[in-house]
Amino acid sequence: MAEKRNYSKKPMTPAPIQANEYGKLPPQAPELEEAVLGAIMIEKDAYSLISEILKPECFYKLTHQKIFEAIMMLAVHQEPIDMHTVTEQLRKIGTIDDVGGPYYITLLTAKVSSAAHLEYHARIIVQKFLARELIRISSEIETKAFDDKTDVDDLMQEAEGMLFEVSQRNLKKDVTQINPVIAEARNRMLLAATKQGASGVPSGFHSLDKITSGWQRSDLIIIAARPAMGKTAFILSMAKNMAVDYNSPVAVFSLEMSNVQLVNRLIMNVCQLEGEKIKNGQLDKYEWEKFDKDINLLLDAPIFVDDTPSLSIFELRSKARRLVKEHKIQCIIIDYLQLMNASGMSFGSREQEVSIISRSLKGLAKELDIPIIALSQLNRGVEGRTGIEGKRPQLSDLRESGAIEQDADMVCFIHRPEYYKITEDAHGNSLLGIAEIIVAKHRNGATADVQLKFKNTYAKFMNKDDMADDDNPFGSEFQIISSKMNDNSGDAYPAISPNSIPPGGQFPGGRNDETPF
Repeated sequence: MAEKRNYSKKPMTPAPIQANEYGKLPPQAPELEEAVLGAIMIEKDAYSLISEILKPECFYKLTHQKIFEAIMMLAVHQEPIDMHTVTEQLRKIGTIDDVGGPYYITLLTAKVSSAAHLEYHARIIVQKFLARELIRISSEIETKAFDDKTDVDDLMQEAEGMLFEVSQRNLKKDVTQINPVIAEARNRMLLAATKQGASGVPSGFHSLDKITSGWQRSDLIIIAARPAMGKTAFILSMAKNMAVDYNSPVAVFSLEMSNVQLVNRLIMNVCQLEGEKIKNGQLDKYEWEKFDKDINLLLDAPIFVDDTPSLSIFELRSKARRLVKEHKIQCIIIDYLQLMNASGMSFGSREQEVSIISRSLKGLAKELDIPIIALSQLNRGVEGRTGIEGKRPQLSDLRESGAIEQDADMVCFIHRPEYYKITEDAHGNSLLGIAEIIVAKHRNGATADVQLKFKNTYAKFMNKDDMADDDNPFGSEFQIISSKMNDNSGDAYPAISPNSIPPGGQFPGGRNDETPF
């Protein structure tokens, strides 16, 4: 009889678990760190290749950080870098024993034979450092998020600030050979020629566009004025011109007014209706008809409004990137700069914070390759000066920071002499209803003064040669048909047509009343 075999399953022994299977190590590359340090000490010009890439904190091992600091000190003093000089420098600063003595320095140089692929290795070290920074930030945010006492809005601002610092550290641009840049410059010249000289985004104000050639890409433009000078009215008139007349998508970030208030100002501008009537809705029948007709200009206009209060520079960056990507925004307008903040970052004063904001706006304009127009307040220095010239704003009147003047490619002031009861200039010309746009700084062109017409009733800026509806006594819809009796008649008055009316509604032999503002 055959023996019975036991087919019962034996208990399986578990496979051995690797030591790091349930643990996590921070992102690191110690072998590459050793290779980079060794290559720097055996190649004469190796440090110059990675000096702009690596910083001491990029190294994971503290020993390597101290060695790289010693190498940096030697480079600053333009001394040769090799294992002997590095050892001597470490001995001078008293950290030779902390790094393992001269033996460890010798060991680093023995591990490499050349500086091949040095730059590539350095970038890997930086990537590992950035990954560690992201882990550190997320850990800090997670810890604070579990704390019930922490305000969530403040925590989000802090997280944005910390991530912004990391992203700024990673923004490096390589050197470009001049040939493709020349080709790009030529293309922009050809494009400007097709636009009759406006290489940038036209503002719609002809005399201003002649000076600027339109708002140029990657420029930071500051438009500053005292309160009640019409800063918001100016940028809304300009936004309307860009979007409606030139079909250029524009984004308006309003930190001062809600989006409904902003649109109401646009309605005043386009429909030429008084602000009080828009607020209380007490419009006459013909005004309702005018509203229904003119509002069609704003419908489907590529104007994007954001009324987030106390907008941070980090929120602006993310929103601007999305708008440019999704809607092909060609210009960004901010109303106004002093209401922005850089929460999540520590500053010694408000002046330093404004400096960071202006510098970040300039960097954002370069990154997105579009003009950014930011409104700014002026200090009270203007009010303390007397005379016609004394009331004109100056660059020193910019409020809170001189960095605004430094970072801006163009600084423009809005000046309305009528506000200061100045009704005539030095030559006796009337200044009623006149606004001066003073180009005080122009990095890529000349400075000059431009005069525009300002309709206070409608908060509207216009070209001096433009005719508004209230300038035309017959209205925009009225057409005059001349009589045959006036043809070749010497004694009769000539036929009147809207085109024959001089600017300002001046008729020969008739009344010449000033337009009320």
